[in-house]
Amino acid sequence: MKSSDYSLFTHDQPARAGILLANLGTPDAPTPTAVRRYLAEFLWDSRVVELPRPLWWLILHGVILRVRPARSARKYQIIWTPEGSPLLAISQRQAAAVAATLADRYPGPIQVAVGMRYGNPSIAAALGELRAAGVRRLLVLPLYPQYSAATVASTFDAVAAELRTWRWLPELRFITQYHDDAGYLDALAAHLRAARADQPGERLLFSFHGLPKRNLLAGDPYYCQCHKTARLVAERLGLQSDQWAVAFQSRFGRAEWLQPYASALLATWAKAGIKSVDVACPGFAADCLETLEEIAIENRRVFLAAGGERYRYLPALNDDPAHIAALATLIGRHAAGWPEFAADHDAVALAAERAATRQRALVLGAAT
Repeated sequence: MKSSDYSLFTHDQPARAGILLANLGTPDAPTPTAVRRYLAEFLWDSRVVELPRPLWWLILHGVILRVRPARSARKYQIIWTPEGSPLLAISQRQAAAVAATLADRYPGPIQVAVGMRYGNPSIAAALGELRAAGVRRLLVLPLYPQYSAATVASTFDAVAAELRTWRWLPELRFITQYHDDAGYLDALAAHLRAARADQPGERLLFSFHGLPKRNLLAGDPYYCQCHKTARLVAERLGLQSDQWAVAFQSRFGRAEWLQPYASALLATWAKAGIKSVDVACPGFAADCLETLEEIAIENRRVFLAAGGERYRYLPALNDDPAHIAALATLIGRHAAGWPEFAADHDAVALAAERAATRQRALVLGAAT
């Protein structure tokens, strides 16, 4: 429904709070056609590739979209599940669990929706779902603990683009990062501690998605936030400085990216006599192609080929109950003051909001 379609609006609809859980996205199927459609949207985002548009259009359509979709589709086929895309299936479970946790903690009503920056369900579709449910207060949580313009700011762009079509804008709050949030760090540390309880690797590698080095030099805080997350988790795990490290994966193109590169560091460790490693990706709230194929499979080959003997990828937090609880707490903190999140004894505020909604409907009826 566009802003001009005001005749479709129901003025006596009760107001509620809405939570948009946003993630990167996924193709609809592990096929070259679906992957090409997804990559065309993803790689055309000027937040993702900061090159002059005419030049980049020629590179993207003249080379990349002719070659990469088939190769990427083969990788997606390896990790695809009976539920479909792992990222989407996990995101939907996260949304359901967050909604249930919020319903237990707060008087509500609170609506939760999943939106993907690229692909489906789109952010526009998720916001449409929330608007149809009567959301008048909107909290956006991009599921990227560490801020980057390529991820978080791009999510804001998509939200803003959709809201431009709305006649009645909701009250909007936007979480830009939670890299040092205590709940997130505690959940991550507990998750990694349990995963490494039996025969921990000699080294723990915190591997994050890579970005061009020029992003750091331009002022993006991502690199620093990745290091802070890793340091705070390592402290919680009681690791010494020589037992863990930070690296970055998934570099693309010829420009210098954030270093050290994960594959190069793993090969160096193996050649130096390190026989066992555990690898975690704290920048991912849900497992996806990058963690399940590149980290769990490709980098394993690199380490073993260089002389390593045991390589273990430690899954993302996904829908771990501690992760869900941390996200619900983060949401509650940022939604403070909204009637849906009021303490039980303040539920009168929610009743007042509902009364105001009824009054608006009465006034409209009298006017017509």
